[in-house]
Amino acid sequence: MGNARGVKEVGLALGRDQAVGDQELAEAIAGEVKGVACVADITARADVERVFVEAGALFGDKLRGLVDIVGMADIRSIPDTDDASWNRNFDLNVRHAYLAIQIGARVMTNGGSMVFVSSISGTHSIENEVSYGAAKAALNHLVRGAAHELGPRNIRVNAITPGFVRTPRLLAALSQDFWTGLKTYIPLRRAADPSDIAKAILFLASDMSSYVTGAVIPIDGGLSTVAPVPHIPFAPGMQTRVAARS
Repeated sequence: MGNARGVKEVGLALGRDQAVGDQELAEAIAGEVKGVACVADITARADVERVFVEAGALFGDKLRGLVDIVGMADIRSIPDTDDASWNRNFDLNVRHAYLAIQIGARVMTNGGSMVFVSSISGTHSIENEVSYGAAKAALNHLVRGAAHELGPRNIRVNAITPGFVRTPRLLAALSQDFWTGLKTYIPLRRAADPSDIAKAILFLASDMSSYVTGAVIPIDGGLSTVAPVPHIPFAPGMQTRVAARS
């Protein structure tokens, strides 16, 4: 649950670490956000059903929020992507969301909000992330479709698409030189902190966004607005003109 530490108030947070069954980690995170630990493999239907049974027992009809912060990229080029890698990306980035929406909608009888964490990879092409990006793009469409279907039941469904976030996992995987160079590509000139992502999640999970549903919102410091073109050395005030031909 990479960004869960920054979220202070959510109805239900679902997470899956590399090792299923890490009760100690779950309890540590729950303690930080004043939550209740519930360990599960959320790619397994029976486990997701159990999570919602436990949540229902704790909150009853007051359960009106779900924040799904699940996802991990299996990064490979297309020629190197095997069936296992493809399936893993879709299990870890789409299947859990489908199960959470389907089962959660049955429990949230008084309406509520569902928030999912997608990725800039689901809206833009990023090197060696074709299968991961395809899974995130599928998640984005799932969110929009679910918002359409569940709207009449007063259940809002939204997603955010972070760019680069300084999570412990990425800080360990990428060099300081990378993070320094990355700033030049981002209009706000910095990568996101987990708290930046948490604030957007909190907005969508709360009544502050009571008329927002089906939205897939970029939280990337403006990265997705920039066209990947080299610097064009036009002189100040220079005008370009295409000559007319008869």
